[in-house]
Amino acid sequence: MAMSLKTRGRTARIGLVVGLLLGAVFAAGPVVWMLSNSFKSNTEIFQNPPQLITDGFSFDAYIAIFTNPETMRFFLNSYIVAFAVTALTLLIAVQAAYALSRFEFRGKRILNVVIVSVQAVPPITLLIPYFGLMVGLGLYNTYGGLILTYMVFTLPYAIIMMTGYFNTLPKELDEAVRVDGAGSMTALWRVLVPISVPGLVSVGIYTFMIAWNEYLFALTLTKSIDMRTVPIGIQLLMGQHSYEWNQIMAMSVLGSIPVLILFLFFQRFFISGLTAGSVKS
Repeated sequence: MAMSLKTRGRTARIGLVVGLLLGAVFAAGPVVWMLSNSFKSNTEIFQNPPQLITDGFSFDAYIAIFTNPETMRFFLNSYIVAFAVTALTLLIAVQAAYALSRFEFRGKRILNVVIVSVQAVPPITLLIPYFGLMVGLGLYNTYGGLILTYMVFTLPYAIIMMTGYFNTLPKELDEAVRVDGAGSMTALWRVLVPISVPGLVSVGIYTFMIAWNEYLFALTLTKSIDMRTVPIGIQLLMGQHSYEWNQIMAMSVLGSIPVLILFLFFQRFFISGLTAGSVKS
């Protein structure tokens, strides 16, 4: 009986490992193929049978991207918008979350419901209203229009996450600061924010990722090449009569690198930040 249970346990572990390996291959396969194709010519991409590495290995696609001012402008625009959205979202979300976590005021429950409800609205349903709003405000085809629009979708999540994180921090920290004669803002910025780095990192990475990868509003709220972002730039490589597949793959690889670097450097903070607010202390 004991041997049977031991055998079952070993079989279950082997099955789990095999399942995880298959899942990893399934997830990594398209990424590896994208990376491989970025070093091929368009002809080699469609050769049969397909090969992961060919004799025509070259950096031509990457050279074409780096030497093209338009594609470099796409990356600059994405960095400007993504970093601005991330910084402003964190700045506002921290203060809003602190108020929701530490203070009781009239309409607090309704405000919480509104914040959660915004998360449930499909972004595509707001596309036409936001287009009209940005044109009316004179923000069409500007950084400001993209930044404000993206913040509508990043702020609710950021506020919810940071409120949950602040709820795990003891209120005695705030009281100790007030005993020393300081105010609420001092307690927030000098005490709570420094020890909330995991939560800030997880929210920041999520916000950056949303702003960096967004396609629909970037396509609708911009019209000139000088204002296009990386996702739109990838789509523009698809010409009317031919597709530059190797350049599309190369630009996709380059577009994946910023988020990948953020995850690699801040993975520990990201995971702890996501789980910190899930259990109330």
